[in-house]
Amino acid sequence: MYRSQYRLFSTALLAVWVVVPVGCASWLGRNATDDSEHLQKLLHVPELPNLIREAAIPNGMQPISVDGVAVINQLPGTGGPAMPSGFRDRLLEEMKINAISDPNEYLERDDNALVQVRGLIRPGARRGDPLDLQILTPPKTEATDLHGGWLLDTRMRHQQVLQNAVRSSDVLAVATGRMLTRADYDGTIDPTLQVTGRILSGGVVQNDRKLGLVVRPQYQHVEVSKALAKAINRRFYFFDGSTRRGIAKPTEDDYIELDVHPRYRDHETRLMAVVRSITVAAESSSTQSRLVELASELRSPSTAADAALQLEAIGESAVPTLIEATSLENPELRFYAAEALAYLDRVEAIEPLIDAIRTEPAFRAPALDALRGIEQTSTVAALKELLDEASLETRYGVMTVLRDRKDGRALLNGENLHGQFRMYEIESTGPPAVVVSLNRKSEIVLIGDLSPLSSPASMIGSGGIVIRPLESLEKRQGDEGIAKLRISRFRPGKPDAFAEVDATVAGLLRGITEVGGFYGDAVATLRIAKSQGILVDQLAFDPLPKSQRTYYRDDE
Repeated sequence: MYRSQYRLFSTALLAVWVVVPVGCASWLGRNATDDSEHLQKLLHVPELPNLIREAAIPNGMQPISVDGVAVINQLPGTGGPAMPSGFRDRLLEEMKINAISDPNEYLERDDNALVQVRGLIRPGARRGDPLDLQILTPPKTEATDLHGGWLLDTRMRHQQVLQNAVRSSDVLAVATGRMLTRADYDGTIDPTLQVTGRILSGGVVQNDRKLGLVVRPQYQHVEVSKALAKAINRRFYFFDGSTRRGIAKPTEDDYIELDVHPRYRDHETRLMAVVRSITVAAESSSTQSRLVELASELRSPSTAADAALQLEAIGESAVPTLIEATSLENPELRFYAAEALAYLDRVEAIEPLIDAIRTEPAFRAPALDALRGIEQTSTVAALKELLDEASLETRYGVMTVLRDRKDGRALLNGENLHGQFRMYEIESTGPPAVVVSLNRKSEIVLIGDLSPLSSPASMIGSGGIVIRPLESLEKRQGDEGIAKLRISRFRPGKPDAFAEVDATVAGLLRGITEVGGFYGDAVATLRIAKSQGILVDQLAFDPLPKSQRTYYRDDE
């Protein structure tokens, strides 16, 4: 620990020992006066700052790009030979490492296709975290359609150019999964969409990513890094088994390593902002005067956001100040106070955050994020009320929060359709809609009272799927009858499959998986049904609230 500081210190002592007896320049090129000044500088401890952000800047807050070269297989003759290129050479090397016999012959088959795989590992990611993948085909590919293909196991690395050569890291992620092409969800007539796409949560992170703080040059000293870490650990700690452990560890005189506190998991940007707002000095009699000052700043739109962060950094002592601010008339000020309270796990945050989600689009995404991890059980009931809102982004945003909460999943009661994807049927008095996920989860969400599917004469879906109407079946005399659909799937070299289902969106999705269809088949079939007027309700792809929206004040 503190190797660089001690290394310099020992060097200075050696120089003084050499120079003083002989009274001339040392072999290091410094005279006795220079060494003495250097030694005094090392012995001098810089004055500690007020806030940690004055002395340190974040490290590790950028995503890390990883990529690999791989094979998509299980294609119905729509693949093609891998053309000679650097990508093919890389893939052959990988195949040799994995002892695949006759790799050249394998790459010539038309049920395979060579692809590039890319992903981003977010800050603070842990080993085992999922990773969305982007699939691209190299130039001059002979593959025509990757729909329904399966990505074989792929090792992904970070690459960068150093000294005019491409250097690769160790394996940072591994990847596999079922392909979802851009053509499945984008109706644009463009052949390149059929050979590009994504695999949702197809990657798995292999190593923990640590965050950290880099101490500014004027504050680089052993005692300073220790003091900063001590201040952080007073505010943020957790129990590792039966042992209490702080999140900060000073590893050098200019670096402090940070673990992610459990409350801020998936909210690492927020954690870093709060950590840097911590005061270095311990709480004292002056804390009360600081609370009064921050309470005043919390009432001014120009300073409220930063004041809320500093109050959150103080912790429990700041709760009364934040609670008082949630009753202010200004919605912006109320939101900042409520957001900080949510990360302090206070029930008083729920009502003002629900109001912000309902009324102010600029606060919708951060308010949902704050409610996602709050431990108060009353959060679920409050969120459920928002499922009746007219805004689709509000309803779908709330659904994703409930899905990610352990106490909210039971309320949604999702249905696993033959291991291909999950379907959720959400009760809502708002306008009905069908929502397709293109990030993280393979899921389709049916919101509200959807209309039955209009009976087509015949519809050709995706992946060899054909849909035809059947005659209505009478349940009992006097009933109007229930429209039915017959779903067929025809694939070369495989037995035909059939299913009879209700002529509803839910029935259609169940039928597609009953005949062996994949997530991409379901997504593409919904898109086709919408374009042909068979699906009459709204079809939306990832209508989530956008982050970092601008809030316009009345005076602006």
